[in-house]
Amino acid sequence: MARILVVDDDVEMRELVTSSLTDDGHDVTAVADGVAALIAALETPFDAAAIDVMLPEMSGFEICRRLRQSGQTFPVILVTARDAVDDRIFGLDSGADDYLTKPFSLAELSARIRAQLRRQSAASSAPTTPNVVAGGDLQLDTTAVRARVAGRVVAFSVKEFSLLRFLLQNAPEAVSRGQILTDVWGSAEHFDPTIVDQYVSYVRRKLTAAGSSVSIVTVRGVGYRLDLPESA
Repeated sequence: MARILVVDDDVEMRELVTSSLTDDGHDVTAVADGVAALIAALETPFDAAAIDVMLPEMSGFEICRRLRQSGQTFPVILVTARDAVDDRIFGLDSGADDYLTKPFSLAELSARIRAQLRRQSAASSAPTTPNVVAGGDLQLDTTAVRARVAGRVVAFSVKEFSLLRFLLQNAPEAVSRGQILTDVWGSAEHFDPTIVDQYVSYVRRKLTAAGSSVSIVTVRGVGYRLDLPESA
């Protein structure tokens, strides 16, 4: 049994989701707004959350951002009718782990929560010793999620870091957008492949700004690969 936080101002939807997750054997706390959600998160050690984006006063994006700022690390699934790529990117950058667009089936929401709980369980049982992946002028500490580029620490979002880590681990081989989505976002089925292009653009800009000799190369018909100069 997992403790699940559900945040939705629509009474009918909130009750449907609560009933479905309760039937799955979970202990569900359901609230209608952001303030109540943040208070509940302080009082209860949740295992996962499903948060509607379009809420009064405080959006689901803002709730997620504040949860992460307060040190909450449980998986968050954002639920919304807004399915534009920029919205999904903003949600993931706010700290969300998954993004589910309306209309959706309750069975799919349950499946995604189970998937997030499995990942959370695997992560919590993983060794905590530093694990550094290096190449060229990059050093990525995958335990601390910290990156050094050309000798200095550079701030990457979690998804940016994961993308760079995946490319580095596979260098010099090219990887497809589908492979990236599966590794970084956990699924190649539920995300638009163009989200990969957006994040590649973000990482490229940060590598360039840091003066890195490493570059992300577009491989037509395949995807992307990391170019590690031999002199690096």
